[in-house]
Amino acid sequence: MPMADPDQAQASVEQEESKEELKERLEREHGELLEELRSLIPGAEVLFGFLLAIRFTAEFGNLTDAQRYVYYVTLLSTATALVCFLAPAAYHRIRFRAGDKEYMVRKGNREAIAGSVAISIAFTGVIYLVTDLVFGTSQAITVAAGSFALIAWLWWGIALYRAWQDRQQASSRRE
Repeated sequence: MPMADPDQAQASVEQEESKEELKERLEREHGELLEELRSLIPGAEVLFGFLLAIRFTAEFGNLTDAQRYVYYVTLLSTATALVCFLAPAAYHRIRFRAGDKEYMVRKGNREAIAGSVAISIAFTGVIYLVTDLVFGTSQAITVAAGSFALIAWLWWGIALYRAWQDRQQASSRRE
């Protein structure tokens, strides 16, 4: 199946969005945000649970100081991610009938992005710790850096690159 022309696809999206009323758009965007968060929260919860449980194992005492610091940063990053991922729902419960949907969506979007940054740090920390315990520190640094680079590219880099392309195309059309 051939890929759609990006300009035609963008025009089609803009045309559909222009038909959509503000309230409908905000409801749709809020629903999309909550669905995305529902897919992120369970993974962060499981990671947090494992990190808490690991602390109470006998092997935890064998960690080096550096490994303990990485563990603690990983634990805090996971907790921060969970707080960010859960914040939009908590805010919604308090303000859901206040006509505050646009702010709610913008705030939730920022929190979802902040949570994705925090969980990427946690994933990197877990990868570092496991690799360090299995293979050693130099391999752990390499694998953790590679993992973070992959996460950064897939989660943010592609989207930021596309946004840059969109600005470039819009700029060239105005000229």
